[in-house]
Amino acid sequence: MRFLSILVFTFLGCNTYAQRSTNPFFQKDSLIIVTKQPHKGFHHDYIIFIPKGTSLNTTTVLLVEPNNTGKITDSIEIHKEAAIRLASVSSVGNNCATELKIPLLVPVFPRPASQPLLYTHALDRDVLLNQTPEYKRLDLQLLEMISDAEIRLVTLGIEIAPKFFMSGFSASGTFVNRFSLMHPKKIKALAIGGFNGKLMLPIESLNGVDLNYPIGINDFSKLLEKNFDYTIFKEIPQYIYMGGLDTNDAVQFDDAYSKNERKIINENLGKSVQERFVNCQNYYQEQGLAVTFKTFEKVGHWTTSEMNLEVIQFFLNELKKK
Repeated sequence: MRFLSILVFTFLGCNTYAQRSTNPFFQKDSLIIVTKQPHKGFHHDYIIFIPKGTSLNTTTVLLVEPNNTGKITDSIEIHKEAAIRLASVSSVGNNCATELKIPLLVPVFPRPASQPLLYTHALDRDVLLNQTPEYKRLDLQLLEMISDAEIRLVTLGIEIAPKFFMSGFSASGTFVNRFSLMHPKKIKALAIGGFNGKLMLPIESLNGVDLNYPIGINDFSKLLEKNFDYTIFKEIPQYIYMGGLDTNDAVQFDDAYSKNERKIINENLGKSVQERFVNCQNYYQEQGLAVTFKTFEKVGHWTTSEMNLEVIQFFLNELKKK
């Protein structure tokens, strides 16, 4: 059984704790729960997992993995419990953070049953168009969480590099993929899997069809009020993997894609998960992106120790780079 130190911060108050001790806090895995700070730009709690053995007084890389509850519910406590499990017990991100001795940040974004088409955990188009403070620009809210976490970690003796790692599986993998096109300058490297075989493409059209967000970047500038930075995006080291038996297909459901989006994807990228994955690989490779693709033949919509080890090795190799 794992034992955790758990702190709940409603404001920046780490200094007293850090000064009070010689950091026994890091003699076991630790969890920091930071409550929402609307005045700082984030309307939801977030979690920092600090594994035992994290280096102090040296610069390291923060790992970010968006939360994915796997179901809709208006109970934020259920989403919070799922995010805590992801951060501290069971996720690719937790495995990576534990083995690499780097902190992991997990947001506690809701996925409301009262608004079932708002697929927050995948950062879909409905989310990007939503203007209510709670859901508006979750990508920017996540960036504010990361900035806030950097300040808190410094007070504990953990210096964070300007760019961060991102990891995600299933809906959170889709979130990371879309986020990486929005904010490529922020990301040092990313690893995603189990994302329905559908990647957001860094192109404006395909077969004469305009590809709007989240299929492509045709309306990127209008939607995000900035231009897509292809030069930076193509340089992000990416490890993208799928199980060869994975048939989990969010594309065919209304909460993930609209009827028109589904039609475009099915007709131009493929009607099955595996067909789309092959086609998306081809388009990414044609664009000259820094991506390694991997199919795990006897695996469905789940992760394995082999997958975890390969993702850990991928991030380890990136950690060694200056």
